[in-house]
Amino acid sequence: QEQLVESGGGLVQPGGSLRLSCVASGFTFSSYDMFWYRQVPGNERELVAGVGEFGGTNYGDFVKGRFTISRDNLKAVLYLQMNELQPEDTAVYYCKAVNTPRTIWGQGTQVTVSS
Repeated sequence: QEQLVESGGGLVQPGGSLRLSCVASGFTFSSYDMFWYRQVPGNERELVAGVGEFGGTNYGDFVKGRFTISRDNLKAVLYLQMNELQPEDTAVYYCKAVNTPRTIWGQGTQVTVSS
């Protein structure tokens, strides 16, 4: 069964850091483009970062150099290192795998930035 399981979310103070992980199973991870999205209740999901099958990366404008996406194809794990977190980064963060036409979503992990 194709599956993505996120972890690493939690409560952090403004200016702090978190590292999210997304463990993939049931599909050929290395052949998929991988993404992190986030969603605040009442809003649409927005792209945080993506890393392609061949390692190219892209980021949402709001990231401004604070986050780094990476992947370990041997372990089938996607990461998101988030630094300088701010209250506006509070959201549920989702992992997504794409190999058109197939799309797989994880269940999400909550990130809360608050003092």
